[in-house]
Amino acid sequence: MAAAHVEEREIQKNYWIENSDGLTVEAMMLDSNASLLDKEERPEVLSMLPPYEGKSVLEFGAGIGRFTGEIAQNAGQLVAVDFIDNVIKKNERINGHHKNVKFICADVTSEDLKFSEESVDLIFSNWLLMYLSDKEIENLAERMVKWLKVGGYIFFRESCFHQSGDSKRKYNPTHYREPRFYTKVFKECQVRDDCGNYYELSLVSCKCVGAYVRNKKNQNQICWMWQKVRSEDDKGFQQFLDTVQYKSSGILRYELVFGRGFVSTGGIETTKEFVAKLDLKPGQKVLDVGCGIGGGDFYMAETFDVEVVGIDLSVNMISFALERAIGLKCAVEFEVADCTKKTYPDNTFDVIYSRDTILHIQDKPALFRSFYKWLKPGGKILITDYCKSAGTPSEEFAEYIKQRGYDLHCVKAYGQMLRDAGFDDVIAEDRTDQFNQVLQQELDATEKIKDEFITDFSEKDYNDIIDGWKAKLIRSSSGEQRWGLFIAKKN
Repeated sequence: MAAAHVEEREIQKNYWIENSDGLTVEAMMLDSNASLLDKEERPEVLSMLPPYEGKSVLEFGAGIGRFTGEIAQNAGQLVAVDFIDNVIKKNERINGHHKNVKFICADVTSEDLKFSEESVDLIFSNWLLMYLSDKEIENLAERMVKWLKVGGYIFFRESCFHQSGDSKRKYNPTHYREPRFYTKVFKECQVRDDCGNYYELSLVSCKCVGAYVRNKKNQNQICWMWQKVRSEDDKGFQQFLDTVQYKSSGILRYELVFGRGFVSTGGIETTKEFVAKLDLKPGQKVLDVGCGIGGGDFYMAETFDVEVVGIDLSVNMISFALERAIGLKCAVEFEVADCTKKTYPDNTFDVIYSRDTILHIQDKPALFRSFYKWLKPGGKILITDYCKSAGTPSEEFAEYIKQRGYDLHCVKAYGQMLRDAGFDDVIAEDRTDQFNQVLQQELDATEKIKDEFITDFSEKDYNDIIDGWKAKLIRSSSGEQRWGLFIAKKN
């Protein structure tokens, strides 16, 4: 292990000695268009950081100081670290006038690099972890959590899946990992202090860098922000989604039923039907709330040349969406986000689209008021969602709703909530008959691929899906569970 570590460090050091020879932004970003990209993506990355005015900040992989000078303007103290001597020296020449910055030439994987436990408010790194081995990342994550104060943040940005920059390189030892690797390592990182308290990292955000989506149609630039919390503090709905309802195997099972890229009723067919009602125009901006694994977003972006922002609370969903985006070259940006806490400027979107997601939201009126503000005048909203018949549900259906944590309303009441939020021209259609037809088609299709399904998953997985679909059919055929289509406009 020690020999492998030494070899990894030498390979990465030689790579950066070779590629940082020019000490320019182009050399640091390994892209001929770096200056233009930098102007757009640097403020975007900085805007994602938590407040750090007067706080203690560590910057790892500081390079020639693209971010150092900006962070120094607000930080109380900043330690900028890079392992290439001439690079950190240039950073010091550029940013040394900031008296609150200390410049260190050091390798972040070295045990000689030490900071006091619980002494740092924010650890920031931009393109660092992809130059470390898997084991080095695990070790560094654990050390970073120890250095962080409780409530402090770790922010990092990495290139995933494939190279972004167009600079020619003789060899490229960069590790272009799947985002799920980084999420797993940091989510599973847990440390114990001297008093026996356990701490872990709670995921605050995970999203694409929009500048790369807009300029390169590329979703592989991904940022994460984590907060250090007491272990028992990090429990909640997001964890339920990712470990129970939408765990990875469950998502892949759904995708096999609904079709590649889809985890909502009817897959591409209902998507085509409903999106056709939006009259999308090139250049319009769409927000997809509960975007799942991205199939509808890719369809809208590729077919209508619109820009789509897809948000979902499930980390697993967004991880798969990012994977499905590889090679598509479309303007779709993904983010792990809670739609009840997320904010956008007023009049941002032309369309807000949501498929079978808002059933999870308890305070729908508040969410619909947010949707109304986020839409431009003349903007449209389209929602499909699970509903229930008017009146009191049966004990069995009530138990199902409770077990799932759903908040269901009748179609008419759902439409009224949209009107109450300010929307005009509200259409509230009961599409339960269509729901039944689609469920039956999906059930029949799944039964035809039984052997393939069991080979890919297991007989238990197959039976779970079949039993779930049959139960849904019984509930919807009896009229208890209903499916609504809602379209409205902001005049």
